[in-house]
Amino acid sequence: MARNGQGTRAGRATVRAARLPEVRLPETAVWEGGALEPDGDYDGLEFADLDLAGQDGAGARFMDCALRRCGLDEAGLARARVLDSVLEQVRGVGTDLSGASLRDVELVEARLGGAQLHGAVLERVLVRGGKIDYVNLRTARLRDVVFEGCVLVEPDFGGAVLERVEFRDCVVRGADFSGARLSEVDLRGASELGIARGVEALAGAVISPGQLFELAPAMAAQLGVRVLG
Repeated sequence: MARNGQGTRAGRATVRAARLPEVRLPETAVWEGGALEPDGDYDGLEFADLDLAGQDGAGARFMDCALRRCGLDEAGLARARVLDSVLEQVRGVGTDLSGASLRDVELVEARLGGAQLHGAVLERVLVRGGKIDYVNLRTARLRDVVFEGCVLVEPDFGGAVLERVEFRDCVVRGADFSGARLSEVDLRGASELGIARGVEALAGAVISPGQLFELAPAMAAQLGVRVLG
């Protein structure tokens, strides 16, 4: 049975599986450098139990890094590059990752609210566990991204491009797909699927028969079909 995008898996013959990140961190050094810096270069470092709220790391590069249990409230990480790294139990409101690039990243048990990822590029990213409220992914590009066992409240995918994105055993409430372009997006594994806007953009996605039944009223409304008893 093929996995991780090398072919298809049993029961999903029509959809190529997303390629998961393979993060193997080297031995990391503890970060003791104080505040983040714009355009900073961070390589092989561990940031643990730090309050990074409000710090400005715009344009910074994080490679082979681990961020564990850090506070990211209003942290400025616009255009940052996060490569081959793990973010574990990070928390924050209003974290700015607009225009950022995340490649081969694991985001584990995060608690984020109002994170700004508009215009960001996510490639081979695993979001596992945790709860993410009101994330802004407008015009972002997601390729080989897996949401697994997490709760997504009102995620905004407006105008985004999603390719080989999977939702596994996760809750999706009030999603906005307006103007999004989807290719090989597998929604069948979502334990709860609620779409507030953009149901017409689901061309290129795969859903289950049960999900089709649940989404039927929204689809009928989009088509202007009245359903009368």
